[in-house]
Amino acid sequence: MRNQKLLLFCARATTFDRRHKRAASLFKFSLPLHTLSDTNHGGNANIYYYNRTIDYLTKHGSLDSAVTLFDEMTNRDAITWNIMISGYYRRGFPKHSLSLYSEMVSQGISENPSTFSTVLSMCSCARFFEQGLVVHCRAVVLGLSTNTYICSAVIDLYMRIGLVDIALRLLSTLQDRNLATWNLVFRGLCEMGRSREMLCVYNYMKSDDLEPNGLTFCYLIRGCGYERFLDQGMQLHGCVIKKGLVNSNLFVANALVDFYSACGIFTDTRKSFEVIPTEDVISWNSMVSVCASNGYSFEALEFYHRMHFWDKKPSACSFLAFLKLSSATKDVSFGKKIHCCVLKLCLQSVLIQSALIDMYGKCGDIESSVGVFNGVSQRTLECCNSLMTSLLRFGLTEDVIDLFGLMVDEKIGYDEVSLSSTLKAISLPLSCSCALLHSCTIKSGFESDNAVACSLIDAYSKSGEIEFSRQIFNKLPSPNVFCFTSIISALAQNGIGKECIEMLDGMIRNGLEPDRVTFLSVLMGCNHSGLVEEARLLFHSMQTRFGVYPDRQHYSCMVDLLGRAGLLEEAEELVKDTSWEGDSVIWSSVLRSCRVHQNERVGKRAAEILMGLETDNPSGLLQASNFYSDIGDFEMMKYCREIGAARRIRMEIGQSSIEVRGSL
Repeated sequence: MRNQKLLLFCARATTFDRRHKRAASLFKFSLPLHTLSDTNHGGNANIYYYNRTIDYLTKHGSLDSAVTLFDEMTNRDAITWNIMISGYYRRGFPKHSLSLYSEMVSQGISENPSTFSTVLSMCSCARFFEQGLVVHCRAVVLGLSTNTYICSAVIDLYMRIGLVDIALRLLSTLQDRNLATWNLVFRGLCEMGRSREMLCVYNYMKSDDLEPNGLTFCYLIRGCGYERFLDQGMQLHGCVIKKGLVNSNLFVANALVDFYSACGIFTDTRKSFEVIPTEDVISWNSMVSVCASNGYSFEALEFYHRMHFWDKKPSACSFLAFLKLSSATKDVSFGKKIHCCVLKLCLQSVLIQSALIDMYGKCGDIESSVGVFNGVSQRTLECCNSLMTSLLRFGLTEDVIDLFGLMVDEKIGYDEVSLSSTLKAISLPLSCSCALLHSCTIKSGFESDNAVACSLIDAYSKSGEIEFSRQIFNKLPSPNVFCFTSIISALAQNGIGKECIEMLDGMIRNGLEPDRVTFLSVLMGCNHSGLVEEARLLFHSMQTRFGVYPDRQHYSCMVDLLGRAGLLEEAEELVKDTSWEGDSVIWSSVLRSCRVHQNERVGKRAAEILMGLETDNPSGLLQASNFYSDIGDFEMMKYCREIGAARRIRMEIGQSSIEVRGSL
């Protein structure tokens, strides 16, 4: 019975809808002149009925009929022009709308606030910024610039242009500021990613005793997500809970999901997600993204399948997260499946292509990485950078340099990532190569970029041009930890240990905390300069003063330093007190120092341990054999060589390169 009533209602509704459409259609095309020409009213009443008819026609899709009626009118007022201007704009003809406004002004029709509000909004949305500024000037001349609606439209115009200071100045001078005007400012700041300023403006708005609505909180929460302002976003979360907007406003609820996803907080993202009715969820892609970013591959796939069940289309955001997960886990099989999904859905954006190249490179499939790059319709800077880092990861330095040349030849351009990667590729740099890339850096304005500066410092130090490394570092306006570490490493490689310590002190005075790599670089400098006492003090202060626990590399460097200084017993004790007692590299360093200082007692123990650790390594056996030869124990020397011959161990011949008159 209930179903029958429902069907009867639907049938009546359909009949009514059809009749209504027919009547509207007849009205559209038969009303204009037949009705209005017979009116006995005066001129003003006649214009009034014309305006109503034109407004009806423009709102119901009969723009041509409205234009015909407009052209046939002998008298028009500002409202008539306003209706036609907004009608053209509403139907997607902003240029016609602007042309009509110009005609209105040329005919001497004075604009009213509605005219300016409509035209300024149109100039903002259609990006007719130059014309919008002219309209603003005309509003000022006519004394209408202080009108709330006009000023709001002007503020929106300046926000879209990017002149935030002018927009905020206009906002501060506006007397009747309403919530809609504030929301225009919040939208502009949010779209520009100026979240910190947006929060300051929000505090300023609260002094006007205005209550924010759901749209306000959507902009604020989204802005906090852009900048990862977790504390401020959680405070806003508390505000929307108090106002009851989480359960009543779907856009606010979904904005919270996007916010926690952007901050990488899986638990809170899921809690915010579960509050929303499943059929109303907009933020499926955010859930997939946060699950994949946190390594929850099973949950990410579950949400992806649920998204398909509810007929929600996955965006590039989801696939980017999946590709990132594949890169982190080195799961190339999973990455290939995502690649297939991307191809089926025709998601060929620059970000997707770049992520695919990067994923294959990190998973060790450089052929597929190059294949994706060769298959792109247009080579972009992002794709070139991804391939460049992949090639660098495989040690294909010549290909990296060739790719940089290709980017220049094809006018693709380059950025700080391209320059930094190419500089790292110069493992055996010629000074002319460094100078060439340095000049490119200066011309492109990336000289003060910290990442590029670090690569330049490293490249010049490898070619022995330490003075250039110093100059680049000294020109940096605000060097960070990585910049200090790079110059310390450069000084250490060139045996300038005392200056390494001075740089470390300067870094600490600047309020920067040294990390493991920084300490390792300073210890290397002390090692090459023979600064034993300074190295001891630094090694012990790492943990006690800075809370940095020494790892294998720090111990290896310290053992090598003590061995070079002839303090072999102390070096041996240091090795035995660590968890790296079974490290062959450390014992190899001890044995090498024993040969130099002719310490037979410690050398025998080191050789015995080294032979037990590196049974298949030719360098360990050769080193032990040479040690026994030095001390005259030819039986042990013969024994070492017989082991090597029995296992068919062969030494690889090393190669060295030097620069002579600009050539290798």
